[in-house]
Amino acid sequence: MPDEHRFEEKFISQEAEKRISEKLDEVEKIEIDVQTDLLKIAQGQAHGVSVAGQGLVIQEGIRVQEIKLQTDSIAINLFSALFGQIELNEPVNAIARIILTEVDINHALASDFIRTQMQNLELNVDGKIVSFEPQQIQVFLPGDGKIECRGKVLLKEMGNTRPFAYTAIARPRTHSQPAMLESFNCTEGEGISIELVTALMQKAQELINIPSFKWDDIAFSIKDIEVGIGSLTLIVETQVTQIPSLTALSP
Repeated sequence: MPDEHRFEEKFISQEAEKRISEKLDEVEKIEIDVQTDLLKIAQGQAHGVSVAGQGLVIQEGIRVQEIKLQTDSIAINLFSALFGQIELNEPVNAIARIILTEVDINHALASDFIRTQMQNLELNVDGKIVSFEPQQIQVFLPGDGKIECRGKVLLKEMGNTRPFAYTAIARPRTHSQPAMLESFNCTEGEGISIELVTALMQKAQELINIPSFKWDDIAFSIKDIEVGIGSLTLIVETQVTQIPSLTALSP
C-alpha cells in the first residue's frame, strides 16, 4: 500500500483510538486499524476496521478482558463524524472474539445494569404464571466445557413470595453441540414442586439456547463458546445499524 495511504490510515486510526479511549471508563490497551484511503475518506467510507483491546471497562462492573473485532466495509455520515459523532449510512457486519474472565462475569452479574435486565422473569407452571426475581448469581468456570452457577431467587406465586437457592451445571451451545443442562439442585428453602423445577429447567434451557439477541441498534449472534478454567471465550457475529453512545449502557 502506498505510504500516503498508510499515513491516512494511521492518522484516522489514532484519532479513533483516542475517541474510544475517552469514552471508556478504563482501558489497558486498544489498537484500532481503519483500512481506508483519501478517496474513501472523502466519500465517508472505509474498507473495514479492526479493533484489538485488553482490559476494557465500558462502565462500572462491565469489563472485557480481551476483544478482537473485524468489520466489513463501512459507510458513515462524514459531516457528523467531523464533530465527533459517528452515524452509519448503512448497516455494518462484524465478527468478534471476546474473552471474559470468571471475575469479570461475576462483577457484571452484580452490576445495576445486569440486575435491571433480570427482574420479574416469568415461568409457565401448568398454565399458571409464576414470576421470579434473581437476587444473587455467581458463576464458576472449572474447565472441561462446564459452567457452574449458584444463585438465590425470589419466587412470587399466588400472592406469596418465598426465597430459594440453587446450584446448576450447564454446557453452553457450541458450533458442534447443543446446550445441555447437566444438573439443577435446590440448596435452600422449603422446597418446590416437581412442576416448578421442570419449568425452571425449561427456562434455563431456553436462555442458554438463545441464538441471538439485540441491544439498541446492535444484533448479536453467538456462533461459538469455549469454556476454559477461569475464562469464557465467545465468537460473536454482529450487525450494527447505528453506533450507540456508550452512556446508553447506564440504567
